[in-house]
Amino acid sequence: MIFRRSLVRELTATAVGLFLILLAILFTNLVLRLLARAAGGTVAPEGILALLGFNALFYFNILLSVALFLTVLLTLSRWYRDSEMIVWFTSGLSLVDWLRPILLFAAPFLVAIIVLSLYLSPWAEQRKLEFEQQLKSRDDISLVTPGLFREFPRANLVVFVQSVNPLDNTVRNVFLHSIEDKQDSTTVAARGKLEDMPNGDRFIVLEHGRRYQGTPGTADYRIVEFERLGRRIEPSEVRALPTSTKALPTPALLVTDDRVDRAELFWRISVLISALVLTLLAVPLAYVNPRMGRSFNFFAAMFLYMLYSNCLNIVQSLIAQGRLDFWAGLALPHVIALVVVVVLFRHQLSVAGLFARAPRPAAPEAA
Repeated sequence: MIFRRSLVRELTATAVGLFLILLAILFTNLVLRLLARAAGGTVAPEGILALLGFNALFYFNILLSVALFLTVLLTLSRWYRDSEMIVWFTSGLSLVDWLRPILLFAAPFLVAIIVLSLYLSPWAEQRKLEFEQQLKSRDDISLVTPGLFREFPRANLVVFVQSVNPLDNTVRNVFLHSIEDKQDSTTVAARGKLEDMPNGDRFIVLEHGRRYQGTPGTADYRIVEFERLGRRIEPSEVRALPTSTKALPTPALLVTDDRVDRAELFWRISVLISALVLTLLAVPLAYVNPRMGRSFNFFAAMFLYMLYSNCLNIVQSLIAQGRLDFWAGLALPHVIALVVVVVLFRHQLSVAGLFARAPRPAAPEAA
């Protein structure tokens, strides 16, 4: 009982500290990426906070998996360095006896990873796409500042308005400039408003205006007066919600035969299995050999984690390309990883070591 309480208490303290550190690293990375997109004009500044939450929720399953692996690894490594493991071993505990309390501690993490991987991560990706589309599809007139020129790259337009009425979203004294068929086109109107067509196209409708097209002084220069003129500024294809395999719900992936969808299903299941395998792998990897230094086991664990993660990415790519069957791809990397876990456990449990040479038989004595 004392052994389990001590182990769970230290695992919990280490897990909280590691999770906060990894969460800070994740948020810093996401904030920098979103700020770069906002500076480039692809994300509205007021949408950064919501997108930050959706992106963080999408990566939480990987974050919990890494935090669980490092928690077990660092906690047991410290016990080895401080000779606490020797005390527990001399008390009659074997390395296998550590599996039960560690797995009980890891159970809430594994349940959270299941929920995140199969349900919450796809939901967060879908909400992120919808929110980004809402930011793109919001009224572009709301982005117009009275008295300033505003460029709309998707519509190839430069807009200037004198005043904006926020009640009915109309503008007064509108100036539009664009290049159409390699000719300058300038349109001025007394008022304008955005209108959405039934097919999803968005138009800016100008009233009581005049249009100048061509080069002044040439034969093709034209001046057209109009009572009402519509200009398409956003086709329905642009406003359509983009599709992403990562946003598909898990039940939909279970019934599809598409190779890309099966590869995504492989990844979601593999995140859970890899979290369990890495937890077991951290137990024998935590052993500290004084002759090899205190950091050798940590670097070895990081190498195995990167190798395992890259193998999963490679298998996912092979499944998406149709070069590997789904069930074979799901079994291959995880079975190999479990074999490595068993080999490392046998190596730690054996007295002489797994790769120790058998002693040579003694030579018979001469008569």
